[in-house]
Amino acid sequence: MTGTSLRLPRRDGTLEPWVPPGRPVAPAAAAGPPTSRIAYAAVHVVADPLSPADPAERTTLDWEATLAFRRHVWSCGLGVAEAMDTAQRGMGLDWATTRELIARTGAEAAAAKARWCAGVGTDQLPPRPATVDDVVAAWREQLDVVSSAGAVPVIMASRALAAAANGPDDYHRAYAKLLADADQPVLLHWLGEQFDPALAGYWGHRDVRAAATELAALCRDHARAVAGVKVSVLDASVEVEFRRALPAGTACYTGDDFNYPDLIAGDAHGHSEALLGIFDPIAPVAAAALARLDQRDAAGFHEAIDPTVALSREIFRPPTKHYKVGVVFLAYLAGHQDHFRMVGGLESARSVVHLADVLRLADTAGVLPDPELAVRRMRPILAAAGIA
Repeated sequence: MTGTSLRLPRRDGTLEPWVPPGRPVAPAAAAGPPTSRIAYAAVHVVADPLSPADPAERTTLDWEATLAFRRHVWSCGLGVAEAMDTAQRGMGLDWATTRELIARTGAEAAAAKARWCAGVGTDQLPPRPATVDDVVAAWREQLDVVSSAGAVPVIMASRALAAAANGPDDYHRAYAKLLADADQPVLLHWLGEQFDPALAGYWGHRDVRAAATELAALCRDHARAVAGVKVSVLDASVEVEFRRALPAGTACYTGDDFNYPDLIAGDAHGHSEALLGIFDPIAPVAAAALARLDQRDAAGFHEAIDPTVALSREIFRPPTKHYKVGVVFLAYLAGHQDHFRMVGGLESARSVVHLADVLRLADTAGVLPDPELAVRRMRPILAAAGIA
């Protein structure tokens, strides 16, 4: 076997020889952010692998590697979406560390004059039933932190509100109280139950189209305060219907990691902006594709970005909440961090067969900046699974 070949597991239980055949795609020229679309990459955090704390007990980050990755995303011309679900909010990242993360990223963004937004959640609430008023108070606390750091606030869907609300009226009441006090326009975040089962029935409806209708009505009621909505329900038809129902001046941001090329490209009635977890591992390719769209080259946009869809669908395969594993895995293979460890030990949540599929698809999509490095870094992962 050559130095760049591996034996990768397949889903039928066999092993196959594999050599990376693909080519990395060069980053877009550093000409600034895209002009035809707003594009944020929801970025991951890098765990400190040498922390003596057990991962399930305390969050410890490698701050330099975490912030370096944000500088990488900005260097590609994309905005950074900080402290979102990709950063393991609600899956290991605690509020104390999140607050420090927001402050540190804010300082980096100010120095670079870079675009960023940040998640406003309710994860500082104690693990007991909360009232709607408790939820609003928690949002307000985090909104102050995010606004003070200079980010565009993204009001994240709240597990506590999903548990406390008895129907649509409670959602309207909670969001109305928060938005009435907002000092600047915010983005709302609709995260479907595929990403977080605790959010099932959000907006007071189990039916996704009924929920979309409820959210569109809320946006119309508070159009002054809502600059946009991130939609992560993995149903392109629902998103298209929803964005057409939004009031003028309220943008739709796709969080659909299955169907993002067509949603970003848009149609005769409009398009979706982007706030995507998949833009974390494919930032250079996404930037190159968006540069084509700036030039009104729709075919070139699809030529660049469409090969990443198969990769994204594998990373976000059910259970979708574990997509962070593939994101961090690719950061390790690409050299953005020196280890494959995650907050909360979550790297164990996906199989080695899944990781092998991600490696193959990442190479085909052209998102590995150094395929030989990726092969070297894959070897110990395979060895730990008993593959010599």
